Amino acid sequence: MAKTFASQGDLKEQKVRFDKLAEGVYAYTAEGDPNAGVVVGEDGVMVIEALATPFQAKRLLRCIRGVTAKPVKYLVLSHYHAVRVLGASAYKAKEIIASRGTYELIKERGAQDFKSEAQRFPRLFQKIDTVPGLTWPTITFDTGMTVHLGKREIRVMHLGRGHTKGDTVVWLPKEKVLFSGDLIERHAAPYCGDAYLTEWPETLEKVRALGARKAVPGRGPALKSSAEVNAGIDGTQAFLRTLVGAVRDGAAAQEPLKAVFDRTYATLQPKYGDWAIFEHCIPFNVSRAYDEMSGIADPRIWTAKRDLEMWKALQG
Repeated sequence: MAKTFASQGDLKEQKVRFDKLAEGVYAYTAEGDPNAGVVVGEDGVMVIEALATPFQAKRLLRCIRGVTAKPVKYLVLSHYHAVRVLGASAYKAKEIIASRGTYELIKERGAQDFKSEAQRFPRLFQKIDTVPGLTWPTITFDTGMTVHLGKREIRVMHLGRGHTKGDTVVWLPKEKVLFSGDLIERHAAPYCGDAYLTEWPETLEKVRALGARKAVPGRGPALKSSAEVNAGIDGTQAFLRTLVGAVRDGAAAQEPLKAVFDRTYATLQPKYGDWAIFEHCIPFNVSRAYDEMSGIADPRIWTAKRDLEMWKALQG
């Protein structure tokens, strides 16, 4: 029996939490849906992640207005995926910050990714007509930059490739709080369709070296101790290494993708099958891992058409 495509069958609204991690620092989480972060400074607010649509963003804005009336000065895009960035217009931020790699991905595949992800996530793209177009950064950086909200120091950094080529973390050195984007997941399957799988675990070691005591992962609950942060990193690395290990030999032997997928699914499902969006991610993950292990260095562009063709071939 064919499985429902991606997250088209996931129509249940998830309960939102807005947790205070430090003075003026908040985690916005939603039971496995994309997370976001909020930092309140003396003269304004930084939001990390825009969410999928202005309609979705207004839920986060209501949480922000429950703790401060200060304007949103900065919006940081942790990476480029439509489900993370197309709600940007709702915040009316003075500046939108992204890495150069993220800017390049928007330029290269922004329109295709929009159609692809809207098809995959109908619940998250409710009221899609409120999206005015692609989200473009007003500030880009190569490896890092520092933002000051009054006396609060915020470091915005690209530590290496992983989930995408443009992954960005937001680090509060005084508070030891990290916003990791989708580099770290907690009880949620990493999405690897646009990943650099062999580099991702190494990038996570650079993230670990920051020494975060609390963190907001891309999906899943906020991490509220150093032990939980390390567990999130360890779990993400273990998933990635198991995925690569299961795919590598089949790709080297030029086995059909379907055969490699079936074997990889059987390897991963017993341990990770109850993680959020596992069933959604695994066909995309194996497809990208097969490409990378076959020598295709950069992720191929996902389109709405390619999505459906891949799903039919692997899950039909």
